[in-house]
Amino acid sequence: MKRLLPILLASLLPVAAQTSKPDVLRRIDETKSVYEGIAMKIWNYAEVGYHEVKSSALLQEQLRKEGFTVQAGVAGIPTAFVATYGSGSPVVGVLAEFDALPGVSQEAIPERKERAGVLAGHACGHNLFGTASAESAVAVKDWMKATGQKGTIRVYGTPAEEGGSGKVYLVRAGLFKDVDAVVHWHPADRNGITMMPSLANKSGKFRFRGLASHAAASPERGRSALDGVEAMDHMVNMMREHVPDSTRIHYVITHGGEAPNVVPAFAEVYYYVRSPNREIVASVWERVEKAATGAALGTGTKVEWEITGGVYDLLPNEVLGRIMQENLNAVGGVTYTPEERAFALKLGQTVIGTAGAPETAALVQPFNASPPREGGGSTDIGDVSWAVPTVGLRAASFAPGTPGHSWQAAACSGTTLGLKGMNVAAKTMAGTIIDLYTTPGVIANAKAELEKRRGSGFIYSALLGDRQPALNYRD
Repeated sequence: MKRLLPILLASLLPVAAQTSKPDVLRRIDETKSVYEGIAMKIWNYAEVGYHEVKSSALLQEQLRKEGFTVQAGVAGIPTAFVATYGSGSPVVGVLAEFDALPGVSQEAIPERKERAGVLAGHACGHNLFGTASAESAVAVKDWMKATGQKGTIRVYGTPAEEGGSGKVYLVRAGLFKDVDAVVHWHPADRNGITMMPSLANKSGKFRFRGLASHAAASPERGRSALDGVEAMDHMVNMMREHVPDSTRIHYVITHGGEAPNVVPAFAEVYYYVRSPNREIVASVWERVEKAATGAALGTGTKVEWEITGGVYDLLPNEVLGRIMQENLNAVGGVTYTPEERAFALKLGQTVIGTAGAPETAALVQPFNASPPREGGGSTDIGDVSWAVPTVGLRAASFAPGTPGHSWQAAACSGTTLGLKGMNVAAKTMAGTIIDLYTTPGVIANAKAELEKRRGSGFIYSALLGDRQPALNYRD
C-alpha cells in the first residue's frame, strides 16, 4: 500500500501538475535525434528562397505525423504553410524559416571547401531555424494534450526570408489576424534575447535594355545596357554622401553582358536600401529610381524595375522578452566537447578580426531592453512584429566570432555546434510558449505594449506594395 500511495496521490493532482515544464524540456532531449536528422537533411538540400520544395515538405510531413493540420501553399506561395494544433484562445504562432543563401556552398569542415555540385549553403542557419521551431511546437502540443490546456499552437512555414520577404505576404493576407503572440529564434554566435530593432529594407532589380552591335566594327550603332547600369551605380554611389548616416545601400550586377566584343543589349543590377526608419527607406528608394531613369536617358537605353522585397524594422516587445529571458536562463548556453572546441578554434583562425573564445557559447547575455544600435540586418519578421506581439532569441549555433552569411556559418550549421544551439532554441521557445498559456495577463500586457509602440492610428501597408510574391527573385 505504501508503494501505491504516491501513485494514488499523483492521480488526484491536476494533470498540469503531473506534466511540468522540466518534463517538456526532457522530452525535447529524448526526441532530439529525430529533429537533428531533419535539420541535416535540410542543410543538405540547401534550397534558396521560394525553391525550398523538399525542405518545406519535410517539415510539413513531420508536423502532420505529430497531429497538426497543415494548410500548404498559403498566401500564393507554394512552399509556405500553416500547421495548426488545438482550438480557441490564446493563439500562439511559431515562425519557421528554411531557405539557404546562394554563393556560400560549404562542407561541414573548418576550412574553405565548396560542396560538389551545390551552389548554395545554410550560411544563416535556417536549416536549424525551421527545425527547432517545429520541434518546440510539437513539444508544446504534447504538453497541451497531456494537460488538457486550451488554446492553439500554430507553426508558420515562411520561405524566402533572405531577400524574398516571404512573411510580408502572409501578414498582408491576414494570416496573423487572430494570433495573440509570436515566438521565433535565429542562429547566432551567442545566446541572448533579440531586443535590438532590425533595419527596414526595400529591394529590387533594375533591368536596362539597349542595342547590341559589334563593339569594334560598329560601336556607334550600339547602345550599351551595361553603360546604363554603371551610370546608375555611379550616381547612387555619389548619393551616399547625402543620405542619413544610418542608411545602407548595397548592389550587385547580376547580368552585365555576354562578351566584351558585343555591346550589351541587356544588363541588370540588384539593389537593397536599408535604414532603421522605413520612411527613410521609401524616400531613398525614390531617389534610386530617379538615378535609374537618369542613367537610361544619359545612355540612350531603356530601364524598368521590379520590387522584389520590402520589410519593416523589427519592433521588440519587452513584456515577452523578459518572459523568454527567464526561460533562456533556465536552459543555459552551449557546452562544447573537446572535439567541438578544436573545430571552433580552427574555424576562428579563418575569420577576419578577433575570433571569440569557444567558452562564450556557454554564456547567456543579460537582458537589455534598450541595447545600443550596432548596425544589423533586416528581416521580414519586422512586418510580423508590427501586427502581433513578437519575441525572439539568438542561440549559439555558430562558433563564437563567426559572422553570419559566411562559409564559416554554413559549416557550423551542418555540425553538432549548430545542432546544440538548435536544442537551446527549441527548449527556450517551448518554455516561453507554455508561460504564455499559463501566466495570466502576460499576453494582454504584451498587446498593450505593442499598441503603445506602434502609436495611435497605425495602419499596416506593406513596403513592397500589392505585388504578388516574387517567386523568381533567385532566378
